Amino acid sequence: MSWLSRVILASTAFALVPSLASAQKEVAGATDHGLVGRYEGSIATFYESKAYEEVSLPAQPLERNMKDKSAWQIDLAGRVTSIRYEGPSGRSVLEVLRNYEAALKSKGFEIKFFCRGDAQCAPGRAVPTFWNAARGAIGLPSMWNTSTYLLAERMDGGGRVTVGVLGVETRATQTKPLMPHVAVTVVESKAMEAGKIAVVEAGAMQRAIERDGRIAIYGIYFDFDKAEVKPESTPQIEQLAALLKANPKLDVLIVGHTDAQGAFDYNLSLSQRRAQAVVDALVTGHGLDRKRLTPAGAGMVSPVATNRTEEGQAKNRRVEIVDRTASR
Repeated sequence: MSWLSRVILASTAFALVPSLASAQKEVAGATDHGLVGRYEGSIATFYESKAYEEVSLPAQPLERNMKDKSAWQIDLAGRVTSIRYEGPSGRSVLEVLRNYEAALKSKGFEIKFFCRGDAQCAPGRAVPTFWNAARGAIGLPSMWNTSTYLLAERMDGGGRVTVGVLGVETRATQTKPLMPHVAVTVVESKAMEAGKIAVVEAGAMQRAIERDGRIAIYGIYFDFDKAEVKPESTPQIEQLAALLKANPKLDVLIVGHTDAQGAFDYNLSLSQRRAQAVVDALVTGHGLDRKRLTPAGAGMVSPVATNRTEEGQAKNRRVEIVDRTASR
């Protein structure tokens, strides 16, 4: 009989094992994630769900001299569900995590990483650093050397679902039994809801330019791989035109920015063409002097967020208005 079969059989018999965890109270409002579930007999002692959050979870062992977290963590963003479970008493954290592993596999998840203890999780001997990242900001007893962790992933409804599970255990004493504690972090990586930022009005743009010399705007839209300004950009174009008409001495750079998808030279050209399209819309649609508007393409060279997530890429796709008025 394989270890996986033994684990599953053990979990089916679990209801027969008495548990001191049952003396704990379930936190109000807690609910299991439908794709993950919980180990039978455990109690949810913390629950939080956010429609959008950005987290990083370990995706490989923390080796010695890995000072850059991107070398061993994966950046994730989307709907984040965070749950802490305690118990049941008498069960090792390894048994609990093996059950999670089996259950996730049965639901179509691929196990990307599984480790146990500092030798496997943090061979660089920085196990507290690994533990702190793996818990996903969920409070756990700091029993670092008992850490067992898994990272799983599957595609679901066009988006990616990532599950990080960190387990530790508190040792048995004369008065307390062995107790597992588990932090479950579920990230449903779908694009954050757009259209939540109002059109930046002319007055707000003017104040930003006077203060910073530039402003990034996100209300000018283009289809994927295209340079034609979409009709829904009209409100933002109108406000930009109002800004320029109210400040006849203001000359600006219209700078297009892309994310890091695709070739460098192509993105540079695409951003230049998009900037030119904005200039054309201002000139032909609002009668502005073309000499006051200089289109420029920056491509991917000036990101304002990570390009490792869809949300970060969305932030990097923008148009910036930069003051180029010479001092007079």
